[in-house]
Amino acid sequence: MDARPVVTVQHAESVPAQLDSIGADAELRMVPSSRLGEAISGSDVLFVYDFSSPALESVWPAAGALRWVQVAAIGVDAVLFDDLIDSDVVVTNSRGIFEEPIAEYVLGQILAFAKDFRRSEDAQRAQRWQHFDTEPIAGASVTIVGPGPVGRAIARLLRAVGMTVCGVGRAPREDPDFGAITTDLAAAAADADYVVLAAPLTPQSRGMVDAGVLAAMRPTARLINVGRGELVDTDALVSALQTGALAGAALDVVDPEPLPADHPLWSAPGVRLTPHHSGDITGWRIALQQQFIANFRRYVSGQPLHNVVDKRRGYAPSPATPSGTG
Repeated sequence: MDARPVVTVQHAESVPAQLDSIGADAELRMVPSSRLGEAISGSDVLFVYDFSSPALESVWPAAGALRWVQVAAIGVDAVLFDDLIDSDVVVTNSRGIFEEPIAEYVLGQILAFAKDFRRSEDAQRAQRWQHFDTEPIAGASVTIVGPGPVGRAIARLLRAVGMTVCGVGRAPREDPDFGAITTDLAAAAADADYVVLAAPLTPQSRGMVDAGVLAAMRPTARLINVGRGELVDTDALVSALQTGALAGAALDVVDPEPLPADHPLWSAPGVRLTPHHSGDITGWRIALQQQFIANFRRYVSGQPLHNVVDKRRGYAPSPATPSGTG
């Protein structure tokens, strides 16, 4: 009898070939999300390589042997549902791969706004030599919503270039990376030149940036979202941009996603849209697979898994975050 654990890998178009290296220690089942139901029965482990797919919920009645789910993303909102949350199945995420690239993306978007590269590019295309002044970023204020691993990486990088940073989280406190963390999102947004969203999507954070928060922001301020599109009331954001109540928005994530071709966000003033790739640097797919392999080695040897998600909170608590806060 084969005593090896059954590992099902749920993928999209790209098949994670690196996982062949655990073939001697596991029975590997590679399936696209649309066929997860064919493989989940008897599976001990599920690697959700297609991180945005909610397919697990639809096949949950057949997942009685499941013990561990690893998600190939930091955010696990697409995978969590009540039955999984209430079960003994352990969920882990991919913390440690995307934080620094996302921080670089945020700094790049801040520089693009402050230096108005789009205006220079437009002038170049028109072969027009046009001088204009730009904004400094040193001394500018940034409110980062979500003091988890991504938010911390952003805070450290922005402080290194001379920006003033504060955080918004679940509990007020002093913090070495943020200086201070508050729970008052509207007040923190009102004081900021840039508001950066890096929070996980949970029932508490869904729609947190609503018309009231947007109205509290300065008309010269910009919003940058690298968390989840559903953190923001999209209609309220479009209205704020169209009326000039907000100077701009850089959105790597949107609601809905992908953005329909006729959506008003495409043409809203001051918007910079990217296709949910802020953390996707060269080699990221290989890194995800190697991280799963390392965690699988811990699983088969009985060691504690890395990046265990608090399923009721909806994220993996950061080692730098005191217990009970976020």
